[in-house]
Amino acid sequence: MAEELREAGLRVTAGRIALLQTVRDGDHLGAEAIADGVRGRIGHVSLQTVYEGLQALVAAGLVRRLEPGGWPARFDGRVGDGHHHLVCRACGALADVDRLAGRASCLTAAEDHGFSIEEAEVFFWGLCPACSPARGS
Repeated sequence: MAEELREAGLRVTAGRIALLQTVRDGDHLGAEAIADGVRGRIGHVSLQTVYEGLQALVAAGLVRRLEPGGWPARFDGRVGDGHHHLVCRACGALADVDRLAGRASCLTAAEDHGFSIEEAEVFFWGLCPACSPARGS
């Protein structure tokens, strides 16, 4: 992880390594859960420091910030593969969904309106197994 931080132009610190490890070991954690994980690895760290560290990791492309509408931001350590996410409307659970290979992409805009498009983000919405009503018949 130290080498990844260096290659991204970031200073290598115990805090940044703990932050990146916590995000990657977690499952779409929010900032407070990440702060708890970092504290478990290196001791006291402020929530503000965690937010600043996350911002640096996101800017460097090492972490992805997910902001599904109506839910607090979450952070994903799986970057660079263009995967999508499932979001539970009831509890906010997030799950990774791989793109289908060999299918026409729904991520190509029909019109760019002069924008220089860098990426597309897809959230599939529904109910997770814990929140889904029992399926009869």
